[in-house]
Amino acid sequence: MTVSDSHNEPPLGDGPAEGVVNVAATASAKASAQASASDFTADDSTSAGRIVARVFALTDVGRIREHNEDTFLVAELETGSPLDFELGYHEITADEHGLLFLVADGMGGAASGELASSMAGSLVLEALRTHWSTSAPSGERFAEALRDATVNANTRIHQHARENPEHRGMGTTATVAGLLRDTLFMVQVGDSRAYLVRDGQAKQLTKDQSLMQRLVEAGELTPEEAEVSDRRNIILQALGPEANVTVDITHQQVRRGDTLLLCSDGLSGLVKGDEMAELAVSHPDVRALCRELIALANSRGGPDNITVIAVRFEGDGLEHTLATDSVGYRAYPLAGTLNDHTREIASLTPVPAVRSIRTDPTPKFGTKQPTREELRETYAKRPTPVDVPLVGATAPVLEERKRALQPVYVALGAAATAALLWTAWQLYRA
Repeated sequence: MTVSDSHNEPPLGDGPAEGVVNVAATASAKASAQASASDFTADDSTSAGRIVARVFALTDVGRIREHNEDTFLVAELETGSPLDFELGYHEITADEHGLLFLVADGMGGAASGELASSMAGSLVLEALRTHWSTSAPSGERFAEALRDATVNANTRIHQHARENPEHRGMGTTATVAGLLRDTLFMVQVGDSRAYLVRDGQAKQLTKDQSLMQRLVEAGELTPEEAEVSDRRNIILQALGPEANVTVDITHQQVRRGDTLLLCSDGLSGLVKGDEMAELAVSHPDVRALCRELIALANSRGGPDNITVIAVRFEGDGLEHTLATDSVGYRAYPLAGTLNDHTREIASLTPVPAVRSIRTDPTPKFGTKQPTREELRETYAKRPTPVDVPLVGATAPVLEERKRALQPVYVALGAAATAALLWTAWQLYRA
């Protein structure tokens, strides 16, 4: 990616603090393949044409929280360098290795949540920079690289938490979107979201890994009931809390004029998809769009951190919208993902018992984030394995238990001896 020019541009009105300089960035590129993501092979052919992404990203602490535990990251994968939005939006011509967009919502309180989400972004980019930028570009290899980078990030965050007790239990959601030619590949862990706005309508491209989503799919709750449930902050997966994670991967073909929105639940929990679409249509400038979305969430209480990435796609490397197009959640079947497992567990109970992760209180009625001093005090009061023995008994108690169980052991031994003698007698008679 090379910077072709830069110039000053007047501010677009009040909003969260950031710069107002428009930085235009372009690079030589190969164009979009006409096949869908599932048809990509290692020798995909491309046609001439440019795919241009005009992108801006913004994060805000909200009205209640004292710390911002959200992270966003945008990078051009040919160079592997993250983009800085302090000076304004970026206009990028996608090259053959594609673009990366990531939103992560940390949990664990104060420094732990901030660290987990920050690590998610840097570790995913590090893995892609190391392994993907040297690969021959193809859709399947790109999906595999995104999967592996996210799983690796989970391993590293989990390991860090184990080695540093002050960060025990930290974790983060992650919505990772990669653009390769004209197709978006999205890796999902948790309940941050990706939307695509096309022809004035916003469609969710990802599926929440949450208890509420599971209950809605099982018919136990309506979407409206799920939105106001006091259990809406319970997610089924995150990066960090567990040693293993199984990601969800979806894909979507992009058309000229589409707008991609990646956001944390601090936005999606307060602003509906049709409202996002309305703002995307009325604000073609991606900076103004991000500002308006965050301002709307804050006007409704802003109980959580709010983060959004807005990307407008243009260029002659993209087709115009077709009547046969479909937009929405489209699973990309790949080994080691939820989509791969779904084929095997489709006949199981709709709502199996699963371990869940309660995130920091989020949309609609959030609670104030505890201070670091409060967190330290709470952590100091937690019992350790030494304070609470697994058996929980003194030597006299253990002796009493042994005496109580002794008749059981004698009976079991007698039964085993009788069975052995009976078997020997049967063999002797034979």
